[in-house]
Amino acid sequence: MAHKIALLGFGTVGQGFAEILRDKDKVLRDDVGLDAKIVAISDIMKGSIYHPDGLDITEILRVVKETGRLDDYPEVPGLIRGWDSFQTIAESNADTVVEITYTDVKTGQPAIDHCKAAFANKKHVVMSNKGPVALAYQELSELAKQNGVRWGIEGTVMSGTPSLRMPIVSLAGNEITEIRGILNGTTNYILTKMEEGLSYEEALAEAQALGYAEADPTSDVDGYDAQYKIVILANIVMGIPLKRDDVECEGIRHLTQNDMEWAKSNGKRWKLIAKAKKAGDTIYAKVGLEAIAVSDPLAGVLGATNAVTFDCDLAGPITLVGAGAGRKETGFSILIDLINISRGQL
Repeated sequence: MAHKIALLGFGTVGQGFAEILRDKDKVLRDDVGLDAKIVAISDIMKGSIYHPDGLDITEILRVVKETGRLDDYPEVPGLIRGWDSFQTIAESNADTVVEITYTDVKTGQPAIDHCKAAFANKKHVVMSNKGPVALAYQELSELAKQNGVRWGIEGTVMSGTPSLRMPIVSLAGNEITEIRGILNGTTNYILTKMEEGLSYEEALAEAQALGYAEADPTSDVDGYDAQYKIVILANIVMGIPLKRDDVECEGIRHLTQNDMEWAKSNGKRWKLIAKAKKAGDTIYAKVGLEAIAVSDPLAGVLGATNAVTFDCDLAGPITLVGAGAGRKETGFSILIDLINISRGQL
């Protein structure tokens, strides 16, 4: 039976996910057992289309590439246009809502309300938006349970790198007492370039030119992006109801070439580290610059790559390294959540 999907948002991630479904269709059906059909897309800028029997992905991608508008999708019997996101949630026959809208990380909206509406309509949700998870994890996870549906959030921390599922599944039975990570690729790229001799301003400009940093880089360089992600890891992996305000936060703007030279001469390397550490009933969490020994596994993580170390009582420290962003990588994070939902798993 087909697993029907409604996409809320159809930007870079949504299109990357659609490309994966198109390109991997036979493999997903024959080898994985996932027959995924996109039945609806609602995007505040590109328009909205719905067909209960499924939409033609190749045609969707063509019209969006050529015109930027879903309105130009060909007319076929049964096609409905013009639904907003909440109509799409309530009135489509989708099994799962993929929430990839542009979301205000300070409020978590409109994604939080999209999740609530989907759960109330007995629909699963998969998302890569970190804000709603960091701000409302306890409430939304409880709502999903009450309504007998699943909430897939793998892509909220390290994109397609399984920073949530891997510790939950493969490290089950361990007590994880500390999580330390490089959870923001933009700042790691800047620090790498500063170590090569660029000033902070030069490294930031290069990161912006390459698309790693936004025109307003505040969320990255002041540590807020990493702050959200360590909150998510603490809640899900450690089972600690950490909130954003519980996490001390500082960024990298004040770092100078003198600081870089000091680190080099002392066998260290500057990294923006997000950490959550449990000691008995207390938890300490912080995002900030640390000069770590070059022998530390996190020290060797360069460029825009992300990494996280889980300190386990049985397995010891386990470090996971991988991409923390990207069109296909985040699209894959959505796919793996859908596969697990279709299998009746987490």
